[in-house]
Amino acid sequence: MLPRVAIIFTGGTIASSLSEAFGGVVPSLDAEDILDAVPDIRSIAAIEAIEYGKFPGPHMTPERMFEVSQIAQRLLEREDIAGVVVTHGTDTLEETAFLLDCTVASSKPVVVVGAMRNSSEPDWDGPRNLRDGVAIAASPQFRDMGTLVAMAGAVNAASEVTKTDTEEVNTFRSLDFGPLGRVSNGKPVRYRAPVHRETFPTVRIPAFVPLVKCYAGMDGWIIRAALERGAEGLVIEAMGVGNVPPPVYYATLEAIERGIPVVLVSRCPVGRTEHIYAYEGAGKHLHEAGVIFADFLNGQKARIKLLCALGAGYSLAQIRASFEWLQ
Repeated sequence: MLPRVAIIFTGGTIASSLSEAFGGVVPSLDAEDILDAVPDIRSIAAIEAIEYGKFPGPHMTPERMFEVSQIAQRLLEREDIAGVVVTHGTDTLEETAFLLDCTVASSKPVVVVGAMRNSSEPDWDGPRNLRDGVAIAASPQFRDMGTLVAMAGAVNAASEVTKTDTEEVNTFRSLDFGPLGRVSNGKPVRYRAPVHRETFPTVRIPAFVPLVKCYAGMDGWIIRAALERGAEGLVIEAMGVGNVPPPVYYATLEAIERGIPVVLVSRCPVGRTEHIYAYEGAGKHLHEAGVIFADFLNGQKARIKLLCALGAGYSLAQIRASFEWLQ
């Protein structure tokens, strides 16, 4: 008996083709169109296809991501399902993958795949990535590892991977820690486990948790505007190891005084945040004031994690403990 793998199809480039009517590439393929392009996929696992939609990556929202999470959770609770694969647009793939990692509680693997080439191109990478994703989802090697991302033969943790190149097929990389494994000659091989993962009993997605990126000469108006609009939380991409311009520091203090969780990450693509500098606007004073440091997470991932923690009803102390697991 082959293991049974469910595939949730959400759209993206992997489901796209060149459309003369639209004058460009748009999601157009349904589940069977894509599966027919991978003729040996049913020799790996029995496939159960779920049509969620034909959304381009930028059309995915946290609410839709959470719906996909709930579908995946229900599927994984079935005894006959070995794992779940989600096809997705690459622009927001890491965010959906990380939300799944934060909200799906199962020892069975969830594997998110996409494509950087569309089906009208001769080097469409979708079929290989989908085949690899099914092989990983069906493999006992990848149990108890949370949500994974499978692209261009590499297997990465949803909590660690990011999109690094606008066009290359090997765009998804774990810059701090490297891949968890690879798919070699069609067979998944595991190297290591994720460095850290945590799931949340999330029941809702907060309406407004903005992500703000620091730049030279920045003032605090955008933070104050977010507070006036009713932000439930805030993520700041700081400079270096965790420092901001002085006006941003004082606006951040206003958020802290209101009891709003403020999470700080670095705008650098590699490395963790630290509270070591002590000048005006530096990390030491931010942390002492109550800003939460996000260790190795980038801005988009920290926002997803904060959404999930707030949606689980976590207190400020619980949110801090979740983000500052290395402290």
